[in-house]
Amino acid sequence: MVTGALEYLWLVPAFPLLGVVLNGALALFAERPLLLSGAGAGGVAPYRRAVAVLAPAAVGASFAAALLCVASLAARAPDDRLFVRFLFPWIEAGSFKAPASLLLDPLSAVMILVVTGVGFLIHVYSVGYMSHERAFARYFTYLNLFTFSMLVLVLADNYLLMFVGWEGVGLCSYLLIGFWYDRRSAADAGKKAFVVNRVGDFGFLLAMFLAFWTFGSLTYTEVFARAGGMAASGTLTAGLATTITLLMFLGAVGKSAQIPLYVWLPDAMEGPTPVSALIHAATMVTAGVYMVARSGALFLLAPATMTTVAVVGAATAIFAATIGLCQTDIKRVLAYSTVSQLGYMFLACGVGAFTAGIFHLATHAFFKALLFLAAGSVIHALSGEQDLRKMGGLKGRVPVTFVTMAVAALAIAGIPGLSGFFSKDEILWKAFNAPAYGPVLWAVAAATAGITAFYMFRLVFLAFYGPSRMDPGVEKRVHESPWTMTLPLSALAVLSVAGGWVGIPAVLGDAVGVPNLLERWLSPPGAVGAEHHSAALELGLMALSIGIALGGIWLAHRLYRARPETPGAIAARWPALYDAVRNKYYVDELYDRALVRPAVRAAEWLWQMFDARLVDGIVNGAAVLVRAAGERVRRLQGGIVGGYAFSLLLGAVLIVGYIIYRSAG
Repeated sequence: MVTGALEYLWLVPAFPLLGVVLNGALALFAERPLLLSGAGAGGVAPYRRAVAVLAPAAVGASFAAALLCVASLAARAPDDRLFVRFLFPWIEAGSFKAPASLLLDPLSAVMILVVTGVGFLIHVYSVGYMSHERAFARYFTYLNLFTFSMLVLVLADNYLLMFVGWEGVGLCSYLLIGFWYDRRSAADAGKKAFVVNRVGDFGFLLAMFLAFWTFGSLTYTEVFARAGGMAASGTLTAGLATTITLLMFLGAVGKSAQIPLYVWLPDAMEGPTPVSALIHAATMVTAGVYMVARSGALFLLAPATMTTVAVVGAATAIFAATIGLCQTDIKRVLAYSTVSQLGYMFLACGVGAFTAGIFHLATHAFFKALLFLAAGSVIHALSGEQDLRKMGGLKGRVPVTFVTMAVAALAIAGIPGLSGFFSKDEILWKAFNAPAYGPVLWAVAAATAGITAFYMFRLVFLAFYGPSRMDPGVEKRVHESPWTMTLPLSALAVLSVAGGWVGIPAVLGDAVGVPNLLERWLSPPGAVGAEHHSAALELGLMALSIGIALGGIWLAHRLYRARPETPGAIAARWPALYDAVRNKYYVDELYDRALVRPAVRAAEWLWQMFDARLVDGIVNGAAVLVRAAGERVRRLQGGIVGGYAFSLLLGAVLIVGYIIYRSAG
């Protein structure tokens, strides 16, 4: 039964698509008329209950199908773990063929489990979090559509079908960021995300064009098979491989919010908190990392691109982490943390540690989704308050939320035994051993880890410890979230603790007899072998990174628990530095002056020159010409009977004259 499950791989994306159809129908035929009539939530309970069951059930069924398919794949021999499920012919034009086919291999298997598993928990959480939202069915329609698009992205067997999912998640991101479109900030954030992502998507499109021109195909297996032979023969030069991969990386930079296209992600926090957890922490923003890992065979042929990926990742990691130090909005702290952790993943890919990058992608999905959902629980308890300066003393008021967020904070800080420790340490070790600038990359990544531990526990201490800084009216209504929200929090907390043990480093695993299962799963057959390196050096660097993380936690405790007046004194002593960090180094303002305003002025000039003068001039000129001709012709219709008789006589004479002329000829 299990071994034949691969034939039903199409069910994995089909279930969320069915959810889109059913919930979309309820949104159109049940929700919309009630919204237009002004009916409240109490009058729409039947359809809301249907949506609350259908939307999570669709993703849950997809997760169950994914589990069966992955189990079927795992039952195969290691050299036979690649399955393609042809669905239907899609595009065939001359020599170009792009079928609608799904590919399941170890890499896409990890991705579909993360997307559907974490996605299911977030759908369940959303039932409670969005329970008072009037556009309930519309929200879950978008959420199911996102899940479908993300599954298409990771299961596609060619770049063109991947791009369909790529654009699909971009559309869903726009719709969900701007879900509360009546708020100007949300609508603007949705447009900002859409426009910035188009920059990266343009690079991805060019990469596909160039890849097809080079390899004659966009199917992964064909492209990667031909790339090796063409590189060996000299047909695929280093320059051509670099151009293709740099354009691909541009697409990844946009989708995964790296320097310089990271600016859309913090503003995306205007959307509902579960959206931030699913799209902007656990799945969509990791699409760029997945694309780079999927294209690893090409990237390894372009050393310059690999260096670029590593440098951009490291720079983004520490840059975004420093911004998170001074943010006061609980969701924006987590947003900049996401940008920073994505930089970690790209650093891993840039040094050739694709398995480590995907490992961190998975563990990050667990603890960052948990952090966002726990933040949403805090916001829910405080009636919508997001300012850390107006919190405090919540530890005993929302115990489940506190415990789960503390677990997630420990995981992202890299405390031993939790999931983030294993994946972070793997990246640090691989970065240290990089042939170019390895120790420098390690130092940047280690410093980022310390900063991450500091600002995450700054968040914990400000929100849950100390005296209450809440408004009296808000404090009276503080309450723990319902079970539909706390149950997903608890499940993600378990994953944040135990999820990293599938990739325990060899230096630790050998001591306790636990293999690195994830590395065995993702590596090609025969590629996993004993590494020749100093175990003492690796353990020493591991101990140093743990010390750095603990130092960050200690410093946060020192500043925000033991001496809470100190941060204000530091800000007063260095006001310019504090303002620069708090205002995100004024990057948005710089982009506005250097790019947005000139683009607006250029568009206005083009509109005046071409639209208003040329296009409108041609259209208006034609209208004036027709009107002038009409004025002349109108004079023939003067209402004078004698004039009409003369016209008839003149016409008759002309006709008779023409007939006589033709007869004589």
